[in-house]
Amino acid sequence: MSDNEKIWRRFGTLLLAICLVAAGASQVRAQGQTTPDRPEMTIYGFAMLDMGSDFKQNHPDWFDVIRPTKLPSFEDEFGKDGRWFSGVRQSRLGVKSSVPTDLGSLNTTFEFELFGTGVDAGQTTFRLRHAYGELGAFGAGQTWSPFMDPNVFPNSIEYWGPNGMVFFRNVQVRYMPIQGDRSLTLAIERPGASADGGVVADRIELQNVKGRFPLPDFSGAYQAGMSWGYVRGAFLLGEMKWDDTVADNIDLSGSATRWGFNFSSNVKVGADTVRLQYAFGEGIQNYMNDAPVDVGVKRNPGNTVTPFLGTALPVQGIVAFYDHTWNDQFTSSAGYSRLDIDNSDGQAPNAFKDGQYALFNVLYSPVKDAMVGGEFQWGHRENFLDGWTVSDYRIQVSFRYNFSYKVGG
Repeated sequence: MSDNEKIWRRFGTLLLAICLVAAGASQVRAQGQTTPDRPEMTIYGFAMLDMGSDFKQNHPDWFDVIRPTKLPSFEDEFGKDGRWFSGVRQSRLGVKSSVPTDLGSLNTTFEFELFGTGVDAGQTTFRLRHAYGELGAFGAGQTWSPFMDPNVFPNSIEYWGPNGMVFFRNVQVRYMPIQGDRSLTLAIERPGASADGGVVADRIELQNVKGRFPLPDFSGAYQAGMSWGYVRGAFLLGEMKWDDTVADNIDLSGSATRWGFNFSSNVKVGADTVRLQYAFGEGIQNYMNDAPVDVGVKRNPGNTVTPFLGTALPVQGIVAFYDHTWNDQFTSSAGYSRLDIDNSDGQAPNAFKDGQYALFNVLYSPVKDAMVGGEFQWGHRENFLDGWTVSDYRIQVSFRYNFSYKVGG
C-alpha cells in the first residue's frame, strides 16, 4: 500500500468517526437558529469607487489591487514605475431570502460583483460570488469554503486583502450538525490545483502529461465562541494525479496528496477587534488568497524512466490585523500578512518564493451607509533563487454607498 493510500484510508476512518460524533450532536444544531414567521427577501449591495496612485508597478491586469505574486519578477517587467488607477469594480449586488418550512428556514444567497478575474482579469464585468442555499443542517452551492475563516478579513478598502489569508469561495455540499456559538461544518468541495513545469516546462515530454482529480476535496471546521471572541480550527484534504499519455521510455505519471490546517481567531478588545490566522500545509495554494502553483517539479537524478517528479509545495500563511473604532464616525485598520513557499529544486530561479502585505487606513462615515476613506498599502515579493526582491507602495481613496431593502418578514 502506498503512502498516499495509507493517508486516505486513515482520513476515511477519521471522517467516519467525526460524522458519527456529529450525528450524535445533531440534537443541538438548532441552537442559535431563527425561523421567520413568513417569507422575506432582502436586496442589498453597494456602489464603490476606488482611485489612487501606485508608486511602483505591478501586472496591468491587477492595476487596482496589491498582490505580491503580481509584482515584477525582474526589473521593469511591466514598464516604468508610477501609475494612477481608478475603477468601480468592487461594486456589488446581492439577494438573500428566507422561507419558513417544516424542516426549518430555507435560506438562499445570490451575489455578484464587477471584479473580473481569470479570462476576464482586468475587466469591469460580472463575477459570481455566492450562489448558495441551505436547509437545516445541509447546504449546497458556491460560498465560503469551510477551510476559510471570512472574519479574518480586516476592515480595509483594498479589494484583494491579506496575501497570507486562506480565501476561497468554492462549489460544495456541506453538513452543519452543530450550529450556534459552537459550530461544526463538514464539506465535500470541488477540487482544484495547478502545476509549475519550472526549468523543464518547455520539454516535449511534459506536453503529454494531463492532470486530473479522482476525488473531491474534503474540508471541515470547528469554531468555539467565547465571551472575548472565538477560536477556530479547519482542515483540508485533497488529491491531484497526472498521467503521461504517451507510451515511450519515459513515464512522468504521478500524484500528490494536498493537505492543510488553518487556525484563526477574533479577539474583542472593547469596541476593537484583533484578527489572527496561521495556516500551513502542502499543495493548498489554490485556497490561499495570493499564491501561485500547488505542485512543483522535483529532480529525480539517476532515474532515466522518471527523471522528474511532481511534489506538493509546502506553504504557510499568517495574518495579524487590528481594527480600531475611534468614535461613531471614524475607524482604522492596520496589520500585516505574509505567505511563504518552500520551492522545489526544479522550479525556475525567478519563481515566487514569499510575499508580504501591510496597510493602514482611516475611514470616515458621515452618515449611515456612506463611507469615504484613505489607505496606505505595501507589498513585497522575493524570488526563489536569483536574489530578486521588490516592494510596491500605494495610496488609495475610496467612496462607498450601501443600500438594503427588505420585503416581507
